[in-house]
Amino acid sequence: MTLELRDVTAGYGGRPAVSGVSVEVPAGSWLAVIGPNGAGKSTLLKSIAGLVPSQGAITLNGLTTSSMAARDRARAIGYAPQTPLIPEGLSVTDYVLLGRTPHLATLAREGPRDLAVVTQVLARLDLASLAGRRLRTLSGGERQRAVLARVLAQQAGLLLLDEPTTGLDIGHAQALLELVDRLRAEDGTTVVSTLHDLTLAAQYADRLLLLDAGTPVAAGTPHEVLRADLIAQHYDATVEVLSTGQGHPVVVPARPVTHSAHGE
Repeated sequence: MTLELRDVTAGYGGRPAVSGVSVEVPAGSWLAVIGPNGAGKSTLLKSIAGLVPSQGAITLNGLTTSSMAARDRARAIGYAPQTPLIPEGLSVTDYVLLGRTPHLATLAREGPRDLAVVTQVLARLDLASLAGRRLRTLSGGERQRAVLARVLAQQAGLLLLDEPTTGLDIGHAQALLELVDRLRAEDGTTVVSTLHDLTLAAQYADRLLLLDAGTPVAAGTPHEVLRADLIAQHYDATVEVLSTGQGHPVVVPARPVTHSAHGE
């Protein structure tokens, strides 16, 4: 599913938090939205999901999302917020079944097909053994996978993932992103995510969009966007940009050069 944004402005209470965003995300590709705190990354994802008012054009396969019925939009777009609401008392299976809601008629209950979809998703995410567990008893990594499972159960062509690695250690973060990338390759799903970790963004995303103060300031491949001068300007950080053995950029904090009190 191809996503295109043309001069998108979005925000709350008539006050834009992000403005002038134009970008195309081809079907099956991964765009990572990066930028300092308060740059408007989450607002941009919410505008694509139709959760905050926006101006400009947001299209999916050429169809403007504002012209889509809410149910059709929910079938096309899967959204995982940075801090998802975890309902009290729900099992993993019951929670993942919520992802089937856009496919149900009004007041209808889940049927065999919905249960089959959920069973398949739980197996793909290695959650089958936890299907009967309460969400609140899961570890952080297990809970993040459950959130991803709920989104995947929608069978949407576009996944919006807002900081999917929040609260995860490097191993669990890497495992989750590997899983998203594998599912993207298998299903041809388009992914748009926000990521604080610039090195992880460079390793998994095809293209990056850098926002600062709600405005797009750079877009392109990880090599084009993750430059030390751009990071210094927009993150107010001193870094070095190195390279992995596979050629991916690695952003490393570097202490500014200072003089000691003794003038050494």
